[in-house]
Amino acid sequence: MATADLLRRSPLFAGFDDDALERLAASFSQVEFPANQVLIEPRTPGAGLFVICDGSVVVEAHGKQRELGAGDVVGEISLLEKDGLRRARVVAKTPVTCLALGRAEFERMLSAEPGFAEEMWRLAREQLAELEDSG
Repeated sequence: MATADLLRRSPLFAGFDDDALERLAASFSQVEFPANQVLIEPRTPGAGLFVICDGSVVVEAHGKQRELGAGDVVGEISLLEKDGLRRARVVAKTPVTCLALGRAEFERMLSAEPGFAEEMWRLAREQLAELEDSG
């Protein structure tokens, strides 16, 4: 499946038109992780984010866990926060296929695509609220 089509399946990108999705998709690369692989460790510098395409991950923060799957995004908070550090541990529960976006591409997209910036800030606020509520 084409990268733009995979992004379209995520609620984060559902509101973008085809042209915007094609521009955004060009910066992503597809990666795969086996079950039990750690994708993100807390208190480490955030190098990018992942859009989960297939499979599921477990997010561990503040002694609590929650499962995320296709269409969900992990790793975005550290790209938006001033300290740039990861907030949670993310482990593949099953084999996982993701679209990865590095920090440099993320920062370029924030300035080039205003809709992307708005959606990322909205998502980060929601994720931070959930982390704080679980603490």
